Amino acid sequence: MTDTICISPVDNSEYARRPVAGDDEIEAVFARARLAQRAWARLSIAERARYCGALVDAMLALRDEIVPELAWQMGRPVGAGAGELRGFEERARAMIELAETALAPVVPAEKSGFKRYIRRDPLGVVLTIAPWNFPYLTAVNSIVPALMAGNAVVLKHAAQTLLVGERFQQACDRAGLPLGLFTNLRMSHGQVSKAIGARLADQVNFTGSVEAGKAIEQAAAGRFIGLGLELGGKDPAYVRADADLAFAVENIVDGAFFNSGQSCCGIERIYVHESLYRPFVERFVEVTGNYLLGDPLDPGTTLGPMVKTSAADFVRGQIAAAVQAGATAHLDPKDFPRDAAGTPYMAPQVLTDVTHDMSVMTEESFGPVVGIMKVAGDEEAVRLMNDSAYGLTASIWTADLAAAEAIGGEIATGTVFMNRADYLDPMLAWTGVKDTGRGATLSQVGYEMLTRPKSFHLRHAI
Repeated sequence: MTDTICISPVDNSEYARRPVAGDDEIEAVFARARLAQRAWARLSIAERARYCGALVDAMLALRDEIVPELAWQMGRPVGAGAGELRGFEERARAMIELAETALAPVVPAEKSGFKRYIRRDPLGVVLTIAPWNFPYLTAVNSIVPALMAGNAVVLKHAAQTLLVGERFQQACDRAGLPLGLFTNLRMSHGQVSKAIGARLADQVNFTGSVEAGKAIEQAAAGRFIGLGLELGGKDPAYVRADADLAFAVENIVDGAFFNSGQSCCGIERIYVHESLYRPFVERFVEVTGNYLLGDPLDPGTTLGPMVKTSAADFVRGQIAAAVQAGATAHLDPKDFPRDAAGTPYMAPQVLTDVTHDMSVMTEESFGPVVGIMKVAGDEEAVRLMNDSAYGLTASIWTADLAAAEAIGGEIATGTVFMNRADYLDPMLAWTGVKDTGRGATLSQVGYEMLTRPKSFHLRHAI
């Protein structure tokens, strides 16, 4: 039996270590979940809502412990840590409120002599495999609606944020959820594949890399279970000639560098109309230069370390390759004293003179770097935005609603934003296209992914 270990990006120390579950324990957890789910599914939606509401309350009561834990586990500054719990609450409460409507039977037009309807039945056991970058937000996207839909949940959280799984367990226990209905389970990658292949779960919701998503699909091949896969992005922003320059810069900088750029829906490439290009770049560089890179436990820090040195080295390599190929780097890492090669502390960078021949404009960076290109108009912007293996979100910065809708209709993406970015509205489906994956969470559509339709065709006796 091996251990799962969290190495803190704060100081490269071992922050937490826990044993991985044994194979027999894993089978027992899924068996208990299946047993608990049968009774849970018989509860009314209102009864489930009371439990899930108590779960949210219990998690929020842990705020003072959770915020510094996030800083130690994945490097997010404590000044921004509480925002994740606010998002957690918003999504959870929205999905609880939506459940009655989303799970209501579908009733076709009345037909004499018959009672007909489609019921939404729970799938059974949902395995949620959550990532480290937004460890509460990504996990809650499936955990709370899965429970509200009448399913049991087994959570396998990332090793980097293994304490988050324990906090979910603690909150569920304090909320009084039936024993076995929710379980935080530490598993190796091999054990996850084995559990999926053995059909221990009826649905797998995963957020992570494309390669890991492919491995999950292979494990599930021929098992006829549902998969929800969110596998990353290379999300673009397009600044039209009629955009509010100051507003666009302020929000796009935040959308690119929040969480040290470690967001699957963060802005990684920007296309600016030629009429605004020069002032946009100047202001963008100025605003980005105001970040304070430092210890995430310091309340004054606005940019923390990346999650690990290898991730920072990958981004540094992208920048170096782009500069060697002709890109211009606008920020000097020396202006960020904590920046140091061989550490996860990395200064933000803004690149111009970039092309789609450079990996920094085509491959997911997942770090504090963004490339900016000049475009002649909408047609060129759409072509470049679509020149990607990914399709999670795209943002359009303009004063023209009709133009945003028309341009958005041409972009291959899961979500189209106008004048905002890097945000999930729980009333809208969170989904993607191409290598970003398949399936959806949140909204009524998310509930459809966590239930199966069952038709009732009842004929009155003659």
